[in-house]
Amino acid sequence: MAKAVNVGGVVLGGNSSVKIQSMSTLKISNVKEAINQALVLENAGCEILRFSVLDEFDALAFKEVKKHVKMPLVADIHFDYRLALKAIDGGADKIRINPGNIGGENALKEVATALKLNGVPVRVGSNTGSVEKEFLEKYGKNEISLGESALKRIAMLENYGVKDIVVSVKASSVPLMVKAYEYVAKKCDYPMHLGVTEAGTEYKGVIKNSIGIGSLLLKGIGDTIRVSLSADPVREVVAGKAIL
Repeated sequence: MAKAVNVGGVVLGGNSSVKIQSMSTLKISNVKEAINQALVLENAGCEILRFSVLDEFDALAFKEVKKHVKMPLVADIHFDYRLALKAIDGGADKIRINPGNIGGENALKEVATALKLNGVPVRVGSNTGSVEKEFLEKYGKNEISLGESALKRIAMLENYGVKDIVVSVKASSVPLMVKAYEYVAKKCDYPMHLGVTEAGTEYKGVIKNSIGIGSLLLKGIGDTIRVSLSADPVREVVAGKAIL
């Protein structure tokens, strides 16, 4: 059983049910539209919603959007640790980062400190496009290199005392995705965020995600899912509900 991690009042892991996530197609700094989309998704059954944070306006918009939306909101951060700090300050319920490209050790330490002080969990992991070079050279492109990349990033956060972690090891290949989650599940007890990346059309994406996510859930692996589709986010939620 995975340890419990609280994401803005929604618990992942422990004895809780598997939660459905989606990702907004809008900039959160377009506050009115972001709120409207979030409310539609919430009504459809979405339980956690992620937004890309591309600038300071996005990072600070969480505070306003959260006034109107009940479900937890996640800030997706790439490269700039300052946006992670501002998103945490703005009220994001969880952040997603790659500790290896956030800006160096001092930057990671600052983010880790903010996470702990504010009780904000973090999602880390890897996908087939972000595997550490050292592991590719050592193991090749397989579940071991994918899993070890994720475990390295977990260790980077653990080194600064971060304990509320959610893990993902996504791939576009369903067999590779399944093997990678199985590999990591044997080596840590953090909640698992399941999904297949770059799954193609909506039809193909639903099939690939159903097989990958479904097979892992049947083995007791997985605490939250996102059915990533090239379609309206509502379709992701509908597909997620059908899988569960």
